[in-house]
Amino acid sequence: MLYLIDILGTIAFTISGALVAINKRMDAFGVFIIASVTAVGGGTLRDVLIGSTPVVWMQDMTYIYLIVISTIFAIIARSKIDFFRTSLFLFDTIGIGLYTLIGVEKGVTAGLHPIICIALGVMSACFGGVIRDILCNEIPVLFRKEIYAIPCLLGGVTYFVLELFPIPDNLVFLVSGGIVIVTRLLAVKFHIALPIIAPKS
Repeated sequence: MLYLIDILGTIAFTISGALVAINKRMDAFGVFIIASVTAVGGGTLRDVLIGSTPVVWMQDMTYIYLIVISTIFAIIARSKIDFFRTSLFLFDTIGIGLYTLIGVEKGVTAGLHPIICIALGVMSACFGGVIRDILCNEIPVLFRKEIYAIPCLLGGVTYFVLELFPIPDNLVFLVSGGIVIVTRLLAVKFHIALPIIAPKS
């Protein structure tokens, strides 16, 4: 189940990154690079911090193949995606939901404190997008008023709360990931945002 979640997260984030790069009118190489860092940037940072090296995508070529195939798909399908903004948002939201769980589970496996595990979940979910936005000369979504990291925090907390009960792991993953995805969807739909800290005039 965990491996499947990682695979789905990789596909979702690859497409998300590729769509951003296409919107920035990058060439094919640029699209591939942005798609790649979006897909594995957060996970790479997470694995380096917990000493899990070589990082997972260097040990399993499946991730490279998925990134290549998903990038090609995004490039080919770009002209048929009339709902570009919705597609980008949806793939990005699915990605953070799936990658939050991966980060939390990695922390649990490493025997870390639940707070650190949740932080790793947020890092896994958000930092690929941070790197993507920086390379695309944008202020990262994580640092703007749009709710982005908060759903990941809620998903991580939900994970540990559910672990207190005799619930199958698969159900814990589904519910926790669902919390992340639904929370972000609702926040955007109803324009729920954190206050902006602006300098006093």
